[in-house]
Parts: sequence; C-alpha cells; structure tokens
Amino acid sequence: MKSLMPRDGRVGGGWLTLFAVAWLAVWTVQLTPVQLLLPLQLDTPGGQNDWITGVVWSGLILSVGGIAGVIAGPLAGMLSDRTRSRWGRRRPWAIGGSALTAASLLLTGAATEPLAVGAAWIGVSVGIAVVSAALTAMIADQVFAQRGTASAFVSSAQAVGIVVGVGAVVLLGLGIGASYAVLAVFILVVGVGTAVLLPDPPASWEHPPAERPQHATTHRDWRERLGVLRDRNFMWVLASRLTVNIGNALGTALLLFFLLYGVGSPAATAEDDLLVLIVIYTIFVVAASLVAGSLSDRTGRRKPIVIVAALVQALSAVMILVSPTFVGTAIAAGVMGVGYGAYMAVSLALATDLLPRVEDHARDLGIVNVSASLGQLLGPLLGAGLVALVGGFWLLFLVAGVLSVIGAVMTVAVHPARVSRQPHPAVR
Repeated sequence: MKSLMPRDGRVGGGWLTLFAVAWLAVWTVQLTPVQLLLPLQLDTPGGQNDWITGVVWSGLILSVGGIAGVIAGPLAGMLSDRTRSRWGRRRPWAIGGSALTAASLLLTGAATEPLAVGAAWIGVSVGIAVVSAALTAMIADQVFAQRGTASAFVSSAQAVGIVVGVGAVVLLGLGIGASYAVLAVFILVVGVGTAVLLPDPPASWEHPPAERPQHATTHRDWRERLGVLRDRNFMWVLASRLTVNIGNALGTALLLFFLLYGVGSPAATAEDDLLVLIVIYTIFVVAASLVAGSLSDRTGRRKPIVIVAALVQALSAVMILVSPTFVGTAIAAGVMGVGYGAYMAVSLALATDLLPRVEDHARDLGIVNVSASLGQLLGPLLGAGLVALVGGFWLLFLVAGVLSVIGAVMTVAVHPARVSRQPHPAVR
C-alpha cells in the first residue's frame, strides 16, 4: 500500500485503478436497481392498464431514498473529517457504508410490497451516500494535479456500472432476488477491499492547542466552518449540478417505461433494447469524461467545458422529442453520453478546486455528491408527475432539455480561480 501513496499531489495508475473499481461498485449497485430492478418490481401493480401507477411508485421510492442520502452524505463526510482511528479517516466510513448497502440490498430484493421496497431502499441510499462521501474526499485529500482525470474516473465508472449491472441481470437471466444478492456481494467485496487497499493518510491540518488563536470564539469558528456554503461560486456549482442531474435523470431513469409505453417496444425485447441504449450511452460517457477531464487538467480551464457539456445534454432531449423512435433514442443516447460524461467529470473537478478548508473536505464534497445524487433521485419523481399529467413522455423530455440549459446558465455565473497545482503539505 505504501507504493500507492501520492507524491507531490500526483497519484499513480494503481491508485486510479483501485479508485475506479471502488466507484464501479458504488454505481453498479445504485443504478442497476434504478434502471431495471425497481421498475420491474413496481411495474403495473394493478395490471397492464395501470402502468402509470408503477411509474409513480418508482418516482416516490427513489425520491425518498434521495432525501435520506441528502442527510447522510454530508453528515458522514463531516464525521469522517473528524475521525481519528488507527484505520484512518475515510476507510472506516467506506467499509461501514459498504456493509450497510449490502444488507439493505438483500432486504430490498426480499420485499414484495411498494412500502417495504421503499423502506429497504432508504438503507441502500444511506449506505451509498456514506461510501461516496469517503471516496470523493480522497480526491481533495490526495490529488491535485490530476483532479480532472480522477473525477473522470468517477463519471466513467457511473456509466460502466450501469452496463455491468444491467448486462449481468439481462444476459444471465437473473431473477429479482438473485440480482439483488449478486449486487450485495459485489459491493461488500469490492467496497471493503478497495477501502483497505487505498491509502488514507492522516490529517495534518490540526494545530496544536498553543497555536490556536486565543481570541477565537465559537461563533466565529462556526462561521468559518460554514464558509463554503456561503461562497457564491460554490453554491452556483451545486445548483448547476442539481439541475443538470435532474435533467439527466428525466432522460434516463424512466427509460424502460419509455421503451414499453412511449416507443412501443415489445415486453419480450424491452430489456434487451434497454441494454443496447445503455451500452451506447456508456461508450460516449466514458470517452467524453476522460477526454474532458484530461483537457481541463492540461488547460486549467473547467468552466467553458462544463457549460458546453450541459448544452450538449440539452440537445439530446430535443432529439428524442423530434424522433421518439428506438433509432432516434439510440442516437440521442450517444449525444447525451457525451454531454453528461464531460459535465460530471469537469464539474466535480471545478467544485473541488473551490474548496477553501482542508479540514472540511469530506463534508463539503459530501454536499457536492448530494447535489448530483439528489438530482438523479428527484428526477424520477418529477418525471412520474409529468408522465401522469399528460399521459405520455413528451413533456418529460421537454423539461429535461430546459433544465440542462438552465444548468449551463448557472455555470456562467461561476467565477473560479485558475486550477491550483500545488498539493497540500499532507500529501507531498
């Protein structure tokens, strides 16, 4: 593990590989149920003519889980910032979050009623939020010159995770219970394994008591600790990530329902069609995130890439509105992958550049994670309402495009400093 320690703010291929694998597990166990398993569990509870009820239940359950993650992510991040164990600061939380996620996945797979599914899914959402807060903090703790690249691995793993999870379920013909069991084992083994192997250097930001200003007050200390949430640029980035992710979720989270009841794919082939779209989407997400992340590292300019990427995602929604066919949706999936992959990679690096206090990295990046995950989980609720309102999907994609444009406009208001390439003394 010593060879994995960062040097001068740079990490090697081994560190990046383990980091990517950890995120692959996180995204696989979160998004496979979102994209496939939960819709299958909740579809047509009242028969084939009651499909909108299944859409509404999916939206409600995912959104309640999102609210739980909103609370759990920053809280776990704040606690990990202050954890002083011989196992490190981030590692205990990554291990505990992985265990909670695995147990909750098993409960979700065993549930048969919507309320029971929703209760178990809250545990999954909390566990994922805890693991994500610990992993994201490692970028701020250990990576400086490669933040765009490291962030690209996060967004790439998100797209690949969907393919791994949905592909395994569809190609192996797994039932719902078996699928959740496989996901539980995956996050437990990979989550714990990567948490043990990734370095977790001790915090070096603490000042000895004698060095602390004697005149500091509790009130002033709390104002300092909340400083990032009072920073205008940081808040614009959070708002943009929330908005763009809601737009993305509108275009992806209800995709199986769109294929069945919007495009008209036969029930026997809908899962296969979904897998094809996910593969197309994944290829472009991975390529765009790696290229955009590397480009932002070389140039030190994140903001223009983020703006263009959000607008490209908006274009994909327009394409589906114009051509709501399987072929049209497949082309739009590639375009959406380009926009979303570049956006997520570079916007995370942009948010990391804006962090003011090293002692609050995990808490602040937990909030950054929440802005994205909350968007992904609120999207289905909004989408379900839009579908129920008009009895179809056109309004859903119209709103998805508008929100993506709004996210781009929000980023225009950000005025970040150029990328800092100097590591904190803790990781030199």
